[in-house]
Formats: sequence, C-alpha cells, structure tokens
Amino acid sequence: MSTGFPASRSLAQWLPDLALGFENLASHKLRSLLTMLGMIFGVAAVVAMLSIGAGAQQKVMAFIEQLGVRNVIVEAKEAHNYQELQKVRKNSPGLKLTDYQIIRQNVSHIQSGTPRKRFAPSKILPKPQQDTPVVYGVEPSYLEIGHLRVTDGRFFDESDDAAAAPVCVLGAAAKDSLFGASPAVGEYIKLNDQWCHVIGMVAPQMSPQSEVSGVRTEDMNNLIYAPLNSVRYRLEDSQSWLKDEIDGMYLHLASPDTSTTDAEVVRGILNSSHHNAGDFSVIVPAELLAEQKRTEQLFNTVMVAIAAISLLVGGIGIMNIMLAAILERTREIGVRRAMGARRSDIVRQFVIEAVLISFAGGFLGVVMGFALSKMIAWFAGWSTIVTISSILLAFLVSISVGLIFGTYPAVKAARLDPVEAIRYE
Repeated sequence: MSTGFPASRSLAQWLPDLALGFENLASHKLRSLLTMLGMIFGVAAVVAMLSIGAGAQQKVMAFIEQLGVRNVIVEAKEAHNYQELQKVRKNSPGLKLTDYQIIRQNVSHIQSGTPRKRFAPSKILPKPQQDTPVVYGVEPSYLEIGHLRVTDGRFFDESDDAAAAPVCVLGAAAKDSLFGASPAVGEYIKLNDQWCHVIGMVAPQMSPQSEVSGVRTEDMNNLIYAPLNSVRYRLEDSQSWLKDEIDGMYLHLASPDTSTTDAEVVRGILNSSHHNAGDFSVIVPAELLAEQKRTEQLFNTVMVAIAAISLLVGGIGIMNIMLAAILERTREIGVRRAMGARRSDIVRQFVIEAVLISFAGGFLGVVMGFALSKMIAWFAGWSTIVTISSILLAFLVSISVGLIFGTYPAVKAARLDPVEAIRYE
C-alpha cells in the first residue's frame, strides 16, 4: 500500500492541471490553433521529407542488394563508333573470355561466375508491344548469381550451354511484351534469324530508377536470357564488330568481406592485359550499399536539421503565446498562490499547457505529413515511405520544443509576487 501512495498522490496533482490545461486551450481555440501552426508545419515537413528520402533510398538499396553483396561485376565500356573503337584498340584488345578465365584462376575467393554477352536483336518475332527486349547470354550459374527466381518452366542448364541449344528464358516484361496474357513456355521466338524455344520465365526484378555508379540503367525485366554459347555461336549481332567478345562478367565470392580486395585484384589483372586503356569498370555492390547507407544517414541529418529550424520557429511562437497568457492570467496566478498553490504547481500548470499545444500540433503535423507523403506519391509518381522512426522523431522533437520553450514562461509565472498579482488589472 505504501508503494502506491506517492504515485497516486502525484497523479492526483497532475489530473486537475491537465483538465485546467485543456479548459484554457479550449476557451481560446483560434489562438491555440494559430500557436500550433508552427508545430504542425514543422512536423509535417519532417514526416514528408523523410518519407521521400526513405522511399528513394529503399529502391536504390533494394536494387543494390539484388546485385548481390557477394558479387563483383565487370562492365565493358563499349565503343559507339569506328573511330572510338580504333582509339581503344590501339591499347586494349577489349574484354575477352580469356580475361574471365585468368581472373578465375588468380582470385581464390571466387565461388562461381559467368561471362555475359548482351545485345538488342534487330529483328524479333512475335513483334514486341513495348521496347525491344535485350538478350543476355550467360552461363547457368547466373540463376543464383543474379538472384533470379523461375516462376514457370525451367532455367537452362550446363548441357544446354555446352550444346549451344536454341533455348531462352523470358523476363516478366519481355514475356508480357511478346505474348501478353498468353502462356509463353513451350512457344518459340525468333531472334534475328534464329528460332529459340522458350523454356522458362523468371519473376519480376528491381530496376534502377537512376544511374547507380556505373550500373546499366536498363529494364531488368525486359530481358531474354539465353545460354552464353548459344548467343556466341547462333545469334548474330549486327554490330558485333563494334563490341568486345564479352561485355561483362559476374564473379560470386565466398564472403562479402573480401569484395574490396578481390575487386582490386580484378582491376589489376584487367589493367595489365588492357594496358590501362580504361575500357572497363569494376562494380562492387557491397561498397555501393555502404555508400548508400552513408548517404541516407547524411540526408536524414540534413532533413532533421531543416525541420528543426521550422520547429524552432514553432517553439518561439509557443513561448510568445505563453508569455502573453501570463499577462492575461496574472490575477488568476495571484489568487492561486494566495490560496496555497506552490511555485511548482504554477510551473506544472503552464508547462502542461505548452506540452499540450506541442503534442496536439505534433499529432496534427503527423497526419498532415502522412497526407502530403501520399499526395506526393500520387501526383509525382515517387515512392514514399512513412517510417515509424520519422513519426517518433517528429513527436519527440515537438514535445521537447514544448517543454523547452514552455519552461521559461512557466518559471516567470511562478515568480510573480502573489500580492502584486492579485492587484494586477
């Protein structure tokens, strides 16, 4: 019984002040609302801006994770015309299968890998309803390396690649573009002059919305996967004379911890065989992911700093209103002091009113910020995500501002002389 007495007494002290605080705010509705505006807009800005940042970062980070934090990716920088090609060929033979084989022999941490040969067919049947799909010639190991998930049929295997079999697997967008709602597995498509048997389909994948440090900005769903040897020996590329023997390679490592050092070894091998021609780039998704996390933290810090300025303005508004309220209620304060109220009671009363204003402003700001986030997503087509952390942050900051800026007026009210306060008109 004795342990519960202090708590119940404390609650008995706070409840009347809460009721009085609600009563005072309700009696001046317009003034209370105007006081809250700074809080409302500040909190709404925090929630809306952080939702935009969270949405953008989530897509980029999901795409980077899809690339694989245990992968190292090499991309050839293709020449766009004959003069550019000749300039590069003076120093470098281009990216070749021998480069891939040498790397596999000299980097011990590689568990699996695949070269890649890609091209856009000049002729394709059935006629695509959307953009022409791009063909990826890869080895069967790309199924695991590229985090593909077969939804219908199967992926090609080692025997298909060894025999250069005319088979292919469709990405989600490529299937819709070529066959619409009709089943695709078992059908045939014509790539340039070669008919290929469709043996499978893969699930939709994330695609980069903007350039990500050297990664191609192509639709990862509008792809046709075929065995590497089938692409090399059966499918003719009309611009093959402008391109390297292969245009990329994927190296799957045993651990992401060695990705940076292994990437340096790969760069060293290629720079040696390409005579520092700079006709390739090495992409390390683990590094990109760490960089994006740092960028996200910096963005959040900047957004919070900007929003803090808005909340600071709101806090100044609360202080001004509370100081004005002291003048209006000087006589009331004097009467309460004369009736035995302590200074701590007066401080508690005014701090409660300040916190109520900031709490109500924070709540309305969260609602407005959530609505703004949805409107931005609807009208601008951006991905926005309202996170629990942004809501908690906005609430904590708004209540803290109420406490900080409400304390000075409360202390000033408590220091009023009771006799002078009663005489105040």
